[in-house]
Amino acid sequence: MTPTTSTQKVRRTALGGKRAQGRNLQLRKKVHRPDPTRIHVEATDPTLTSSAGLIGWACFVRRAGVDEHLTRLFKRLKSGPLVVYSMAAQLRLLMDLAALGHNRIFDLEALAADPLLLHLAGGYVPSIDTLYDDLRRFDERALRDLDAMVSEHGLAPLRALKPKTVHLDIDTSVEVVFGTQIEGAVPGPNPRYHGRPSYHPILATVAETGTLAGVELRPGNTAFGDDDVKIVTRWVQRVRQAVGSECVIVVRLDAAGDCTELLKALQELGVHYVIKARMDARVASAVQAHRDWSSVDFDADGRAIRQVAEIDVQRGVWRDAGIAPRVLAAREWDRESGGTKALWPELDWSAWAVLTNAQGDELDTLIREYNGRAEVEPMIADLKGAWGIGKIPTSDFRANHAMLLLKGNSSPSPVVTLGELRVWRCYSSAFAASSCGSGMVSPVRSAITAARRYSRGSSPLRMTVSSTV
Repeated sequence: MTPTTSTQKVRRTALGGKRAQGRNLQLRKKVHRPDPTRIHVEATDPTLTSSAGLIGWACFVRRAGVDEHLTRLFKRLKSGPLVVYSMAAQLRLLMDLAALGHNRIFDLEALAADPLLLHLAGGYVPSIDTLYDDLRRFDERALRDLDAMVSEHGLAPLRALKPKTVHLDIDTSVEVVFGTQIEGAVPGPNPRYHGRPSYHPILATVAETGTLAGVELRPGNTAFGDDDVKIVTRWVQRVRQAVGSECVIVVRLDAAGDCTELLKALQELGVHYVIKARMDARVASAVQAHRDWSSVDFDADGRAIRQVAEIDVQRGVWRDAGIAPRVLAAREWDRESGGTKALWPELDWSAWAVLTNAQGDELDTLIREYNGRAEVEPMIADLKGAWGIGKIPTSDFRANHAMLLLKGNSSPSPVVTLGELRVWRCYSSAFAASSCGSGMVSPVRSAITAARRYSRGSSPLRMTVSSTV
């Protein structure tokens, strides 16, 4: 077994970390600090920017059609001869803030003097009060349009990929709110901050592309149930339109998706589902009473450590709804986490089960299909950490919903093949782009990188790197 790499000296290369060169320097020279009096400081250049990565980002967004869609869909919210800051320009400015790693509208105060951000904003940066007011202009129709826009851009890579199978992973998250005057923020299910007001959004991601297929903001006391069937149905229908009728869609949820109305809806939509089963008394007793288990994994001594079986059990509500999902169970030796249940006091087996309507595959393959759903967790962590979806901008629920959708629309897929921009990665406070072919790295917003200079003389903007000591 390969030993785990020591975490004491690991540096994250994605964030620019480098391993120390002490051993190599011992063989050549010693390290000496320079004389600071010999460092020449140049005069301040008003064209220097710390946000040069916005140029590649803005080109990418425009090519994706975001600017055009924002203008067409939301011009009605703010129109008239006296309008200075159009709605589309305001929304794009908010997306730029998110791309730069600034997750709150108030952060605009610190960036308003940046010459590149000022130039991309149209030459003038609005007051933050104007941005707050514009977010509050969103009505139900505007929210529906923005939600459709998030799905359209998130599912765009699927149209080019033309996959035979697509996995749609659905999960919920908790956005803790440290305040009592925010609309819809009420105490609810919260594993970390018990009793805190919060929002409880639901998200859908596509495993094959790593993109966001949809996101919906919900009050904090909302649990997954029958009311969310319409949301999931809408997302599944959009995925179907993107991949065509021949592609197999597999929907994966945790035990919150063990809902009769949802199972029925997914069956009627003609998609497969693999959903973790709630180990209620009926299912648990059937699993405990089952005797015909198939061993699929063994330890070094030949002892079975994982067994699977199909359990013959049906709930009454399933029969009433006209559905008959398969109940596939797995039991593993010494497993104590992941929602398992110990059903055999004399043995160290921990059991869990999934519900599926898929036929023909091996039991263990279908059960392990559910494990792939774990990919949604780091995506949610990335949306929270890098894109700040948990940062609530206002006390208005619709405005907060709009901001959540904007941040979701700003988050790109991990790999985007689009012209010379091949790879986009988001950091906790930076947005990087690697150019294709030449091996050169395009500008990255970071306080520790060299400053970039831009020129307003042509379009697109020309960029050169200014030398620093």
